[in-house]
Amino acid sequence: MPPERTPAKYRQIAEHLRAGILEGTYPAGQPLPSEEVLAKQFGVTRPTVRQGIAELRAAGLVEVMMGRGMFVRSPHSRPSYTRPRGVRSDANGRYVEADGLRWTDAEEPAVTRTDAPLALADLLNIPPGEPMYTYDALQTADRGRLRQLHRTHVPFSVLLDTKYEEEAPPPVPQLYGALRDLGHDLRFTEYLRTRMPLPDEAEALRLSDGVPLLHILRVTLNGEGKPLALEEFQLPGDDLELSYNL
Repeated sequence: MPPERTPAKYRQIAEHLRAGILEGTYPAGQPLPSEEVLAKQFGVTRPTVRQGIAELRAAGLVEVMMGRGMFVRSPHSRPSYTRPRGVRSDANGRYVEADGLRWTDAEEPAVTRTDAPLALADLLNIPPGEPMYTYDALQTADRGRLRQLHRTHVPFSVLLDTKYEEEAPPPVPQLYGALRDLGHDLRFTEYLRTRMPLPDEAEALRLSDGVPLLHILRVTLNGEGKPLALEEFQLPGDDLELSYNL
């Protein structure tokens, strides 16, 4: 039999800490050895230690607190951020996000003509391949500490016989007001799932290795339940929880 391959150093670190957490050597809420200590113990660089820690963060066993260090996550602990989800109308009749955050586009949103893929066509109740206006933006809030990728799709068929048949409609949140002005009563449905990010998504959101993202699909519907637009939100999933009013 061929000899067993020795696990990579970062995996050795992850398994060492994982065993200590599960055996109670490192109780919930207690700090883990520092990056410097672990680097000396295993004879590696600090980036290698961080790679091992990233595996434990992705598994929900460890949380990293800025300026304080690494701690064993309790199964009952709360993330640093809780964000209400939903859309509401403010006193001036403008549509705003329920979390109250002021999101700023890091750059001018890119507007393109795209064809609806099968999965999105199903949610929008349109034929696959129907043309859509698509907006892409990297957005920040809280002085750049929070980041999200935001994409909006508006099918051409929704805009037939309106002033937007020949010009692109405005981006969200102005899009909601534009749809309302076209005579639609709006309501919203969201679909939430987690997945691992693609390399460009991880770079844009500044995600560490092994950290998943939250992928939210929001469908804007009229009063009769006809889909009018679809948004995609991609958020870091390591220290965030979302709340919904039911």
